[in-house]
Amino acid sequence: MIIKNVYAYTKEHEFCKKDIIICNGRITEDTLLYGQKEIIDGTGLFAIPGLVDIHLHGAVGHDFCDADEDGLQKIACFEAQNGVLAICPATMSYPEEVLNGIIDTAVAHKNRCGADLAGIHLEGPFINPDMAGAQNPKYLAKPDIDMFKRLQKRAKGLIKLVSIAPELDGAMEFTRLCRDMANISIAHTCADYEITKKAFALGARHMTHLYNAMPGIGHRDPGPVTAAWEQGAEAELIADGVHIHPAVVRLTFNVFGPEHIILVSDSMMACGLSDGQYQLGGQKVNVHGKRAVLAGHPKTIAGSVTNLFECMRNAVIDMGIPLEYAVRAACENPAKAIGIYNDYGSLEPGHYGNVVLIDKDIHICHIIQKGSILK
Repeated sequence: MIIKNVYAYTKEHEFCKKDIIICNGRITEDTLLYGQKEIIDGTGLFAIPGLVDIHLHGAVGHDFCDADEDGLQKIACFEAQNGVLAICPATMSYPEEVLNGIIDTAVAHKNRCGADLAGIHLEGPFINPDMAGAQNPKYLAKPDIDMFKRLQKRAKGLIKLVSIAPELDGAMEFTRLCRDMANISIAHTCADYEITKKAFALGARHMTHLYNAMPGIGHRDPGPVTAAWEQGAEAELIADGVHIHPAVVRLTFNVFGPEHIILVSDSMMACGLSDGQYQLGGQKVNVHGKRAVLAGHPKTIAGSVTNLFECMRNAVIDMGIPLEYAVRAACENPAKAIGIYNDYGSLEPGHYGNVVLIDKDIHICHIIQKGSILK
């Protein structure tokens, strides 16, 4: 396949008019293929890499934690139809035996037509009950190195991110000993600046849904967000217009820099569906418009109902983030965070031919997955 005359997103994080050549599912510079492949006219369009979502729970009525192959495939297909071509779905807090079933389903998954399952984000259970948010407090646990090793062995290394509250007993030792097995992320925490800084010194390098379920920034109590900025951590942002005010999204891109921001959806099963009552982590969730909250707890946000492409578009159209920054945060940065950048998140030669063609208003025109047109 050759996509001609398109403004392609480059490794310099800018758009440049060029042709994109895809052969055997990967991007190439082999110009000898001209005239031999399917041609797409990209005139007036922008080409960005297939998006990579490293924090989602579900969509279209299905949850990753259902441990159901058919449901997982439907989530993957929905994501692909919205330009998200690699996913690292997140667990909720559950006992080890339940997590085992979720992991078994993920390991056995053979993607047929949707986003590739590139990893697992273990969001629970090693989090603080005082900042549980929509996580079920019944299943929370202190960071357990042996348990994590068992889960990672069962997952055949597929757990790419593990979220912990660094103030919990055993968290620092967990971080030091497990940092080479997965990306350690700070999440659902009451930690202060000093504790968070220590966790980064021991090997943590990621922040799960920044600002949400953690202390804010105070001028006398700088908190975990300030520690993350000082230590150059990666920071997830949910740009659905509900979790974070647009002004704070702009501030965070400016302060952390676009190289450290990762846009995520944190979508739950209601994503792609209408208002109503759903569930997340075994708890009932009421959805109205873009807002999902725990039933009986209207101030507790329970994930989002917005896919990653919509979050990226919101960041640009509604929040004033430059398109180049938003694309980097939705493609390259998440791919690097879970160690799949050799294949995903870029339009450079050697990467998968995963391309999303958008117009100037950031609407999807075509989706190409490994050289095949999906949409």
